[in-house]
Amino acid sequence: MLFRLLAIPNLNFYVNASLARHTRFEIGGAARVLADASTETALIETLESIKDAGWRHAMIGGGTNLIVDDAGFDGAIVRYIARGIEIADTPQSDGVTVRVDAGAVLQDLVDATISHGLRGLETMTGIPGWVGGAIYGNAGAYGHSIEERVVSVRLFDGREIREIGNMACEFRYRESVFKRNKDWIVLSAELRLDRADPLELRAAADGILKIRNAKYPPTMRCAGSIFKNLLLADLPESARANVPAEVVREGKVPSAYFLEQAGAKGMSNGAIQVADYHANLIYNSGGGSARELREVIGELKKRVREKFGIELEEEVQYIGGG
Repeated sequence: MLFRLLAIPNLNFYVNASLARHTRFEIGGAARVLADASTETALIETLESIKDAGWRHAMIGGGTNLIVDDAGFDGAIVRYIARGIEIADTPQSDGVTVRVDAGAVLQDLVDATISHGLRGLETMTGIPGWVGGAIYGNAGAYGHSIEERVVSVRLFDGREIREIGNMACEFRYRESVFKRNKDWIVLSAELRLDRADPLELRAAADGILKIRNAKYPPTMRCAGSIFKNLLLADLPESARANVPAEVVREGKVPSAYFLEQAGAKGMSNGAIQVADYHANLIYNSGGGSARELREVIGELKKRVREKFGIELEEEVQYIGGG
């Protein structure tokens, strides 16, 4: 199979590649192969080669929300690394069109749109990761999500390349159709943004970044918030009754509220720590393991389940293991 990969143009691959180097937690073992495809053709040929060889495979992006098993991944990890960002020269009547590849760094897209005076993504400044992952998980912050700006998504569904509109993406809070169809791969997206003053946008983004960096320092080995926030309307009545009104924001209750009540702050397991200032922030202080991390996550879910009768859901994704 490796000889077949060598013959694919626009593909770089690495054997026995450490995955810890490609995740924010800096945790996890090696992949049998890590393959980086920079064109759609290279990606499809790579996936066909892996399938023909009968290897396991998984797609990842920037590794922001990944927990890789300590034993690594006995197969091929594939990344689509095309990073193009194209901004239409002529504004549309209902906004400006931006086309962006899935491998583009989300912050690069945010900065490009701000510099062109385009409103719509500035609240996402400081969110790490790539655009494909942002669409996959419907990333967002400060009351806005990327779904608000997606017009269409170009994807490979395992058989062919096709394009679907916003509605077909089935976006919900931190959810999309791509999470339920693991063989669908985001290739690029078309976004629609509005004209605005770039200085005002930059000021807003800088203010958000200052707050974000104080909570999630860029050097911290973490995935941001571990658990999704909860929709108030979906909580059992017994749990809703215990939530102060001032905690609810846009119909959501921060998971941190329940975690704090369950004594999460400052918890530790080896090198894995829960921040003493934020109950929904787990980080690797150095030398931590996936086993320790999963134990902390499991313990936190257990405490909240027993105390409030609700099930927390992780924002992170798992790679490897049984």
